[in-house]
Amino acid sequence: MDNAKSGATLAGDAPKPLLRALSGEAVWPPPMWLMRQAGRYLPEYRAVREQAGGFIALCTNPELAAEVTVQPIRRYGMDGAILFSDILMVPWALGQPLRFAEGEGPVLEPLRDAASVAALEPARLRERAAPIFETVRQTRAILSAQHPTTTLIGFAGSPWTVAAYMVEGHGSRDFHTARGMAFGDPALFGHLIDTLVAATTDYLLAQIEAGAEAVMLFDSWAGMLPPNQFRRWVIEPTAIIVQAIKRQHPTIPVIGFPRLAGPLIGEYVARTGVNTVAMDTAMDPRFAATAVPAHVGLQGNLDPLALVAGGAALDAEARQLLAAMRGRPFVFNLGHGIEKVTPPEHVAQLVRVVRSGG
Repeated sequence: MDNAKSGATLAGDAPKPLLRALSGEAVWPPPMWLMRQAGRYLPEYRAVREQAGGFIALCTNPELAAEVTVQPIRRYGMDGAILFSDILMVPWALGQPLRFAEGEGPVLEPLRDAASVAALEPARLRERAAPIFETVRQTRAILSAQHPTTTLIGFAGSPWTVAAYMVEGHGSRDFHTARGMAFGDPALFGHLIDTLVAATTDYLLAQIEAGAEAVMLFDSWAGMLPPNQFRRWVIEPTAIIVQAIKRQHPTIPVIGFPRLAGPLIGEYVARTGVNTVAMDTAMDPRFAATAVPAHVGLQGNLDPLALVAGGAALDAEARQLLAAMRGRPFVFNLGHGIEKVTPPEHVAQLVRVVRSGG
């Protein structure tokens, strides 16, 4: 497969600022994009969401999903466009019933026994997720024609976080049932994790084949695990996925987001092989800069509530982060997703500050 089709670009040949940073170059001013940059805070997104008639319907409508992926690029000129989808589209594609209830979040049919795990259908993932891969193709075509310096980022949830939702059946503050299964029946939980490792690898490879130029693994609930469980259920599965991607696409950068990893962030980077690690809001960037090797990129980690506040507080927080990260590979982002109450003009303010280099 040639480089143009696969999205692979060596750092030395990459005109795209984000690809350069993700490949280990200290680009300044740093490239930027924001988690959940396509979403409910934008009026143009809300109009498309209403047209789609539901969240899953939007995620599986390539034309509309491509449109909302590109909306923040048109508005702000972000260096990265992340595929509009959801981490739970993998269990959905595996055959686990999923719905998004208004005001309630995702609801899955809980997976609690060996029969439920055995009923998952990895062989049908590519077939069921075909509309998502088509979204990648259409988005890449739009970006190539209209925003040629913007990098298209594919993504998936990491196995631990996705498994937590699959077992619990919904979001949770502590994922008591999932954590209990990991301790109490590690063979069954391990089977689920192994299934997700294979499915997630296939899902990301399909996105790369469709035109994703970088991929990101979201482990939103990694930080609730004690160190040994973190190593077993976060680091080890992520390492297998990264190695599989690198075997087929060695030039595709991989971003890892082990949210609330704290002091384990250095071990996560060393053992998984990610090119860039995303810092959550609680991470001290100066600590991360000492814990993570200089050739590995850092991404993050402005507090989304500073973005909601805007004004002098936003300027100060953004400049402080820029100062801490200058001189190393860095991607400016948030430490978590944009809040839906964020005024769009505050995002424009942030873009101006970052583009100035602080």
